[in-house]
Amino acid sequence: MSPPIFTIMLSSLATGTIITMTSYHWLMAWIGLEINTLAILPIISASHNPRSTEAATKYFLTQAAASATVLFSSMLNAWQTGTWDITQMSYMPSNILLSLALAMKLGLAPLHFWLPEVLQGSTLFTALIIVTWQKLAPMSLIFLTINNLNPTILLSLGLLSSTIGGWGGLNQTQTRKIMAYSSIANLGWMTTIAPIMTNIMVMNLLIYLVMTTALFSFLIISKSKTIQDTTMTWALSPTMTIMMTFLLLSLGGLPPMTGFAPKWLILEELTTQNLIPLAILMATFSLLSLFFYTRLAYTTTLTLSPNTLQTKFKWRFKQTLSTPLMMILSTMTILLLPLTPMMLK
Repeated sequence: MSPPIFTIMLSSLATGTIITMTSYHWLMAWIGLEINTLAILPIISASHNPRSTEAATKYFLTQAAASATVLFSSMLNAWQTGTWDITQMSYMPSNILLSLALAMKLGLAPLHFWLPEVLQGSTLFTALIIVTWQKLAPMSLIFLTINNLNPTILLSLGLLSSTIGGWGGLNQTQTRKIMAYSSIANLGWMTTIAPIMTNIMVMNLLIYLVMTTALFSFLIISKSKTIQDTTMTWALSPTMTIMMTFLLLSLGGLPPMTGFAPKWLILEELTTQNLIPLAILMATFSLLSLFFYTRLAYTTTLTLSPNTLQTKFKWRFKQTLSTPLMMILSTMTILLLPLTPMMLK
């Protein structure tokens, strides 16, 4: 794809998300979602192979179905209440439909099946856009309508997502599919806390964006598409290998890294609200995610897959990605835990 066209696509992508995030009328929110979907399709299918075309088709079908459901739920609500205001979703069937539509947009279980497949058919950079930027518009709609959405549905979706995000990632060897299941699990945590305390949800979203962008930057620079590829990262940069290990452990939610903060606060809040069985289940299923992060960290730093002499070292080509940005993000991912009280103000 030529740079001017790529720039137009990225700016359209940004415009669609911003329109949705800043609108109070359901039709404007829907238009923003549609612009967003149509802008990313050429970026996904730019690789010109059957895999990327299939990924773009799957993405289009699921997102179009979800957008149509959002429009249908808002029309039902307007029919019953006479208002198109996003914050005035008082008709219960509309709220249930909207919850499911946004779950499909985000890739929450049980509507998650498209996400690993689409990521596997995309390049690493496109996968990064899908699991970070593309989550902002639906999350902002959840934030705006949270007072009217059914808490039971959101808590159920969150628990199911954290479970499936953990189970699904266990037997994967492709880093993009692992990141897809990681995204499902993280979004499950955000959905669980959304009906209880939205500022923790926003903080979790921001930390998730930083951690995922940092890890994808490492994968793009080291060109690691499978777990076996990560075993050769040390030949490219030993420092990067060490940082990547800490980054993976932070994504798993181990203290004293930044990734521990949202899990800690969410579990504390669930316990305060007397949702102790849910808190225990969430903590248990997060161990599944931690396992596949630890496995990735282990292969990156502590193992070397069988190699011939010719394939032992990687070629060091000119970097296409800014390494200072990657180092800033990875430092934030590792060292922000002491600033948790300031983030919540």
